[in-house]
Amino acid sequence: MPAAPTPESHARVDADTTLSTDPLWWRQAVVYQIYPRSFADSNGDGLGDIKGVTSRADYLAGLGVDAVWLSPFYPSELADGGYDVADYRNVDPRLGTLDDFDEMIAALHGRGIRVIVDIVPNHTSRMHPWFQEALAAGRGSAARERYIFREGTGPDGSQPPTDWTSTFGGAAWEQVEDGQWYYHFFAREQPDLNWDHPDVREDFLTTLRFWSDRGVDGFRIDVAHGLAKDLSEPLPSQAELDAMPMDGHHRIFDRDEVQDIYATWREVFNSYDPPRTAVAEAWVNPDRVPRYANPNSLGQSFNFDLLEADFNADQFRTIITDNLELASSSGSSSTWVLSNHDVVRHATRYGLPDAVRTHGPRPDKPVGQDWLLTGGTQPELHREQGLRRARAATMLMLALPGSSYIYQGEELGLHEVAEIPADQRQDPTFFRTNQKEIGRDGCRVPLPWVHDAANFGFGGPAHLPQPSWFADSAVDVESAREDSTLSLYRRALHLRRTLQGAEEMEWVDDSIEAPYSDQVLHLRRPGGWDVITNFSTEPIPFDTSTAILTSEPLTDGVLPGETTIWCAPRS
Repeated sequence: MPAAPTPESHARVDADTTLSTDPLWWRQAVVYQIYPRSFADSNGDGLGDIKGVTSRADYLAGLGVDAVWLSPFYPSELADGGYDVADYRNVDPRLGTLDDFDEMIAALHGRGIRVIVDIVPNHTSRMHPWFQEALAAGRGSAARERYIFREGTGPDGSQPPTDWTSTFGGAAWEQVEDGQWYYHFFAREQPDLNWDHPDVREDFLTTLRFWSDRGVDGFRIDVAHGLAKDLSEPLPSQAELDAMPMDGHHRIFDRDEVQDIYATWREVFNSYDPPRTAVAEAWVNPDRVPRYANPNSLGQSFNFDLLEADFNADQFRTIITDNLELASSSGSSSTWVLSNHDVVRHATRYGLPDAVRTHGPRPDKPVGQDWLLTGGTQPELHREQGLRRARAATMLMLALPGSSYIYQGEELGLHEVAEIPADQRQDPTFFRTNQKEIGRDGCRVPLPWVHDAANFGFGGPAHLPQPSWFADSAVDVESAREDSTLSLYRRALHLRRTLQGAEEMEWVDDSIEAPYSDQVLHLRRPGGWDVITNFSTEPIPFDTSTAILTSEPLTDGVLPGETTIWCAPRS
């Protein structure tokens, strides 16, 4: 394992400066995820676009992030929010041009902000030229070998090859006009690629070079554990597939040979100076994470455990301890995330009863949809408590060693938008489950920028309807309030830069006396700062005289319930 970097090796740059050449910039970076179609719309068509991102470069610099991660912006029919890619080396014309992308890179780099883009290698769009060629070429063609085509079962082949189901609901096989079937783990518009085919492997190397040459600093790899598959006959049933352990020999997930693919990607990454970075979206067993996070593979892997945790001291402590040990074993740094484009926003999750807040650990499903089941009774949402807990959890997360990922809008304290009419929803989950699962649209609603402007300053009429209560969380409103969630994020991110030290921490177990000790986490960063989170609803006695930032207002000598405090080092 490499030695932990020193603070000097992570010198950061201020806004309006050029980028540092530090090859380890990613180890403790704050990365802001942008869902481009819902961030900012520059031309009034109702879709966020690349120029919209550029127009908010000063906002991002003022927030204090080190990098942005752009969810897919490629040409797409939007069957799955852009994760159905028709051209991996272009910009969707509705979102801009490659020249617009270059201008965005320059604007962000000029403010010291790096750029990470999403790569979606498990599947393409059905509109991708390769798949259109495969449909036209017919049975037995070389073009079909790039995908996973099979003959059907039954006397006339009219039944799918297996009973496998899609993660979005329904069958995982779709029949084409000549009678063959193709496999799609996600929506029918997203045919899975055959990663045993040399064309597939070489084309993605070309894609990685294409974006790296344009100045992209890193890549987030979608479904990184899903590329290598063993589809030799006989194929198992869905029940047999579900029962297979994720130990490197599962037929479609986390197979050992997927690392052969990433070894070639690493050669491409390392051919640049500084090397391009990558982070895996890999829903795998914890002991398998280092295979993706080591320096010979992608280098870093997402840690999603906090997405599935209650607001609970024991759960947070176990997750933090386990994931720091896991990162250490691979020589990488951990990643921390509380919200993203696939889950119910954490301000809402923490305001719901635990029993309905989440599906629990499900590697094949987004988190936190059960409370929105159509036709069911929605539980009461405690909005203020949810936001208070979210602010406390965020301050704890931002103090941890490793990189922190924040999702657009969480800095405004936005809640999930539940009130979207059925005819305006877009997530394929909603439709393929016959509206039994509401899907992920509620966290993808376009952001509010100006409280009294049309469409809250987003641009044109938003592609997902914005609720009226967004007005109170608009950027201009929160910028004017010192106690707003936006102001808290800005202070925390800028302060973090001055406090961040080596990638180490220790638990302090003797600062809080019983009966409060089991409800409080106290950690200490070397040469940095003390961080204390009160997970209970009750205030506890605590010396707050050295406080430098708190998620809620303090009372002398008391740490309020559901509050995090950062304290300066004691002399």
